[in-house]
Amino acid sequence: MKKKAVTGFLALLLVLPSASIASAHPGRTDSNGGHTCWTNCSKWGLDYGEYHYHNGGSSSSGSSSSSSSPSSSYSTPKSSTPKPAAPTYKASGLKVYVNGQQLVFSSKPVVYKNTNLVPLREIAEALGASVTYDKDSGTIGVKKGNRKVTLTIGSKTVFYNGTSETSSAAPIVIKGVTYVPAQVFARGLGAGIEFNSSTNSLKIKL
Repeated sequence: MKKKAVTGFLALLLVLPSASIASAHPGRTDSNGGHTCWTNCSKWGLDYGEYHYHNGGSSSSGSSSSSSSPSSSYSTPKSSTPKPAAPTYKASGLKVYVNGQQLVFSSKPVVYKNTNLVPLREIAEALGASVTYDKDSGTIGVKKGNRKVTLTIGSKTVFYNGTSETSSAAPIVIKGVTYVPAQVFARGLGAGIEFNSSTNSLKIKL
C-alpha cells in the first residue's frame, strides 16, 4: 500500500515540470527572463506585443525590469518637434525720406507687430552710419559720430549709448535681410523724425 502511494507521488512530480514547460510558449528570453510576444499571443492569453515573463513574473507596472525591457524599441516614435512659426509680416508701402530725398530700397519695408521695419544696411548707409553684426549673439551695433545704437535680433530692448529702452517690435531677419524699427533706429542716431499716417511716409532729418 505504501509502495503504491510513493509511486503515485513520484509520478505527480514528473508531471508538474512538464506542465510548467508546456505553459511557457516558445520565445527567446532576455537577461531579465522575459520577452515581448509578437506571434500567437492570444493563444497564450497575451496581447500582441505584450512583454511578459516565462518564470511566472508579471510585466505589470511596478516591475523595475519591465521599464528596461526590449519592448521599448517597438514603441511608436515621437513626432519631431515642430519648427517655430515664421514671423508674421506684410509689405508696408512705407515711403522714407532723408533730408527731403526719398530712399529707394532694394528690400521693401515691412510691417511687423504694427511697426514699420526697414532694411538695416540700407537705412544705415542712407544715414551715414556704420554697422557691425555678431552672428553668434545676433547683436547689431550701429554707430555715427558719438552716438551708438545696439539692438539684438528677436529682442525689443534697444540701447542708446548704453541706456536701455523698449521698442514696439524687435529686429527680425526675413529671407536673409535684417530689418529694424525705422523710427527707433533714426532717433537713436540723433535724427529728427516725422511720420505722416495719411501718406504713410516717414521723414528723417539729419
